Amino acid sequence: MSTIREIAERAGVSVATVSRVLNYDETLNVQDETRKKVFEAAEQLEYQMKEKKRRKRKLKIGVICSYSLEEELEDIFYLSVRVAIEKEIEKEGNKRIALSLSENTEQVSVVDGLVCLGTFSHSMFQKIEGFQKPTVFVDAIGDRDTSDSIMTDIDHSVGKVLDFLWEQGHRKIAFIGGMDMDADGKEVQDARLPAYRKYMENRGVLCEEYIRIGGFTPKYGHCLGCELLELEERPTAIFTANDSLAVGCYRAITENGLRIPQDVSVVGFNDISMAKYLVPPLTTVHVHMNFMGSQAVKMLVERIQAERDICMHVRVPTSLVVRQSVSRRGE
Repeated sequence: MSTIREIAERAGVSVATVSRVLNYDETLNVQDETRKKVFEAAEQLEYQMKEKKRRKRKLKIGVICSYSLEEELEDIFYLSVRVAIEKEIEKEGNKRIALSLSENTEQVSVVDGLVCLGTFSHSMFQKIEGFQKPTVFVDAIGDRDTSDSIMTDIDHSVGKVLDFLWEQGHRKIAFIGGMDMDADGKEVQDARLPAYRKYMENRGVLCEEYIRIGGFTPKYGHCLGCELLELEERPTAIFTANDSLAVGCYRAITENGLRIPQDVSVVGFNDISMAKYLVPPLTTVHVHMNFMGSQAVKMLVERIQAERDICMHVRVPTSLVVRQSVSRRGE
């Protein structure tokens, strides 16, 4: 904390006056302008001391990823975010330490804080909390009272997609999503599914036959896409939970002798690098993966250096990237 003498010098008043102002002494007869100078001086000095503290040393940041390299390659969302995390750590001269949840407490003790990326089970959350390190979760939410998090705003993103398809005249809109299994053997529902279901219910057009859930890889997009196209009333548009599923869906549509978007429109999610190179280029939701990764590191560094106790939970909006995989349909 700044000393009373430093505050007094900056405010141009006596030490006694500073002490009485900061203690809200009601018997003190001074002008409001003087009180203002004292409070402003105290805030400015406190801020400057925190800034000096921030510049003291470089940090050791532990990175825990729940997905393996093989899993990252199947759906490169997590790969992209992880690379952004690593770049941000290195950009500021901090040291990255790759960790796994099999590490013992002694190995984790050398880091100043943790960035945790992926899907975590209840027992995994408990173990991370047991490390008692400042922590930020990316694409997951731990204990809201002890850790920070940064997530994509899923509900708003799904609404954007469905609003767009609705405006293009589509009513038979299908959804292909995935289901994960966490380390405790518990199923983790695709967060886009309840948002899709609620939207379609509100519009009075929900059709359970149009919902297909499997994995998140192209083979599931192909298999589940074929199932949808075999329906007596096939959908006019398919919304997939990620771009990898959309790739498989493209294959299913062309193998069935249909055209994109004339016969079936397709919208993906994530806007990975290959989305614009599909034929036709894929309309998709651009998730700000680089921002999420770099911002997670910035949140953690700020928390450590400022000794912030209050947790932050950030939801990042997305952008709908309209390309050529959606056509307009008559109602």
